[in-house]
Amino acid sequence: MKSDVYGFGVVLLEMLKGMRALDQNRPSGQQNLVEWIKPYLSDKTKLKTDIMDEKIEGQYSSNAALKAAQLTLKCLETDPKQRPSMQQVLHTLETIQAIKLRRRKRTKHCSNKFATINNFH
Repeated sequence: MKSDVYGFGVVLLEMLKGMRALDQNRPSGQQNLVEWIKPYLSDKTKLKTDIMDEKIEGQYSSNAALKAAQLTLKCLETDPKQRPSMQQVLHTLETIQAIKLRRRKRTKHCSNKFATINNFH
């Protein structure tokens, strides 16, 4: 079961970075995505500038992106006993989704408010 969690962590990393886990066409030291990116997952500034795929960067708040990176890091723990259960993974993913939905509602609310103000003038 814990190897499935590791595999899921690899998939999460592929989604975050927008790259395949293994790619012989990348420069030396970057061919294995896990070995290359894992050391940077806990660095909030690197997350925004070097890790997040541009295609998804604006879709998640910094908080949600950081939680996703932290989850990925936990899933990729070398010691299987240190990896979360799939139930814990699911719970964290639901938390990240809730952050995204709250952000979307807030943005929509602010847009509606702005539109109302503009219509008033």
